[in-house]
Amino acid sequence: MKLEKTIGDHLRERGWTLSIAESCTGGLICDLITNVPGSSDYFMGGMVNYSNESKARHLGVPLGDIKKYGAVSSQVAKKMAQGIRKAFGTNFGLSTTGVAGPTGGTKRAPIGRVFIGLASGRRTWVRREDFKGSRREIKKKASEKALQFFYEILVEKGRLKT
Repeated sequence: MKLEKTIGDHLRERGWTLSIAESCTGGLICDLITNVPGSSDYFMGGMVNYSNESKARHLGVPLGDIKKYGAVSSQVAKKMAQGIRKAFGTNFGLSTTGVAGPTGGTKRAPIGRVFIGLASGRRTWVRREDFKGSRREIKKKASEKALQFFYEILVEKGRLKT
């Protein structure tokens, strides 16, 4: 719980808020965030947007983008992060989309490929990761990496102004 508490402390100190859109991680990031007592001070909510239709309907990801780039792509992760931020009216939107396996991998999106998106009011970042392991291990690693990515942008790089 150390990293998610540290993230929460930084958000609380600045009066910033967070929302999360998860696909391949299935709600694990929301679980980690809400395991911190008092997280309702800064965590406004999240969605598990597993289907392409859900990504389009609830996050505003154009189905054309999903068809063109694939659901597992930097473009979709970016739109998901922006969409969840807008849906909840938060300072930050965090997203994940990927293939946890053991089936479903393609040449473009092999098993273990995950894109993490982070949107603020001024900028959106996307990181690609490739994990190995079982479905559960990939989901866990992706969730932890998403929080680490957010932490790096939020704290270490100090580039955010909302």
